Amino acid sequence: MNLFADIRALVINSLTELTTGGVLPEGLSFDNVAVEPPRDALHGDMATNAAMVLAKPAKSNPRAIAQALADKLSADPRIESVDVAGPGFINLRLSKGIWGGLVTSILTDTAFGKSALGAGKKVNVEYVSANPTGPMHVGHTRGAVFGDALASLLDYAGYDVTREYYINDGGGQVDTLARSVYERYREANGLSPEIAEGLYPGDYLVPVGKDLKEKYGDSLLGKPESEWLADFRVFSTDAMMDMIRADLALLGVKMDNFFSEKALYDTGLIESAIAELKDKGLIYRGTLEPPKGQMPDDWEPREQTLFKSTDHGDDVDRAIQKSDGAWTYFAPDIAYHYDKVQRGYDEIIDIFGADHGGYVKRMKAAVSALSDGKVACDIKLVQLVKLFKNGAEFKMSKRAGTFVTLNDVVEQAGKDVTRFIMLTRKNDASLDFDFDKVLEQSKDNPVFYVQYAHARVCSVLRKAEAAGVVLTDTPQFDDPAEVTLARKLADWPRQVEIAAKSHEPHRIAFYLYELASDFHALWNKGNDKPELRFLQDDLNASSAKIALPRAVAVVISAGLGILGVTPAQEMR
Repeated sequence: MNLFADIRALVINSLTELTTGGVLPEGLSFDNVAVEPPRDALHGDMATNAAMVLAKPAKSNPRAIAQALADKLSADPRIESVDVAGPGFINLRLSKGIWGGLVTSILTDTAFGKSALGAGKKVNVEYVSANPTGPMHVGHTRGAVFGDALASLLDYAGYDVTREYYINDGGGQVDTLARSVYERYREANGLSPEIAEGLYPGDYLVPVGKDLKEKYGDSLLGKPESEWLADFRVFSTDAMMDMIRADLALLGVKMDNFFSEKALYDTGLIESAIAELKDKGLIYRGTLEPPKGQMPDDWEPREQTLFKSTDHGDDVDRAIQKSDGAWTYFAPDIAYHYDKVQRGYDEIIDIFGADHGGYVKRMKAAVSALSDGKVACDIKLVQLVKLFKNGAEFKMSKRAGTFVTLNDVVEQAGKDVTRFIMLTRKNDASLDFDFDKVLEQSKDNPVFYVQYAHARVCSVLRKAEAAGVVLTDTPQFDDPAEVTLARKLADWPRQVEIAAKSHEPHRIAFYLYELASDFHALWNKGNDKPELRFLQDDLNASSAKIALPRAVAVVISAGLGILGVTPAQEMR
């Protein structure tokens, strides 16, 4: 049951009848006709913008369209009343029985809220993709939570989703890792490590050095780099990826696929991708103008091989091969996305850190060019997280070895709190994570407030079972506060689709907080009005009263499931 979709279908059918009857002209598009909650709940249960968006293309007065539409809608038994307001706004009030039927649907339909919006389209969501040079830090944590929740949301909305991690093991940072580990290998053999500037100093590499000593003994001490660098690269990268997988597991994140950048080199994949672009007339030799602002590493004032990305929406063309024949950083990224296109995805979603903003247009241009515009590409930037505790901000620096790890955050706050709080802001807005506030038990703490609502329902159900209450799926409504709560439940399927279309899982967290707020308001009202309490002396009355909070628990559980948060059975 999707009440908003059902009523929108009623509106569209009514508009079609008005077209057939000559009230509206033929050929009008109804795509922008929406049915939403009114801005003021006092105006009704739903509102439609139909008359306002159709007036101009229909060359008609919006109020005249609204009145004709209102007459049609009033004939439907689901509609109690229709009010035409202002220049042509249409407010609808639904019949009382609708709300009881909604609650029954939630309690009996295990698919309530799920959507066929995605229609099985294949979507690749690539997220985290941290360099395999150390454990994940708090910045990676937000990207991991956002990407994982987005993947779950799209799955819930009917898409065929692949969760993917791109291992950046093809660049110079992995050589730096190997050299850093070599110093820890020397340390494991009783020598003092020489952590030169630019190497990774973190103690997390000490166990890797010990493992290398177990494998090689002291046979590589004093040997030239050429004899150990390649092996140390592989060994160190594997060790770091094991650490990263363990970090992801702490957050409840499990990837479907890990794709190695290294696999793109010396396999012909980069060459194949560039050849594809060349066949499309998008590769040429040229010299780029100096970029404005900070100079990127891959720019040089000499003739290079360029990708004509401006043909696909980019601001400037991009270098893919330097004058000495070496690939730029962009070339393997093109090849990686070419591989995604070849794997048959209908849509590609990349989750990047805020420092990768300059990659958005060029990556979208590459996907557009490689797929002839057939594969959608959305790139979401995740802003920074600031950590606070006892009023002071944590600082982190990966190279200095003093960064705050994902493990640190989860150990102090817990998986569920960490995940929920990371989704209480839109991805492109900065987020403050205050350990003191996220653990306090108050309305100001959204994760507590939502979990408390679910725990309260569980408490009611335990008491009802002890009292011998036989549950029913048919609710009893005696107060406007109960209808208000039912209205919010009705909005769940609509919110799922809005969040999925916009790739914004934070909307689910916002919705759950609002639902919890309406639930707690009804609970508190029961303190003054005993007849509104879920548990009554009359067992039959209790059975009917409990149906509504049970429906609330179903929706909260579904929403928390999308966010990767376990619903609380009780609060301690």
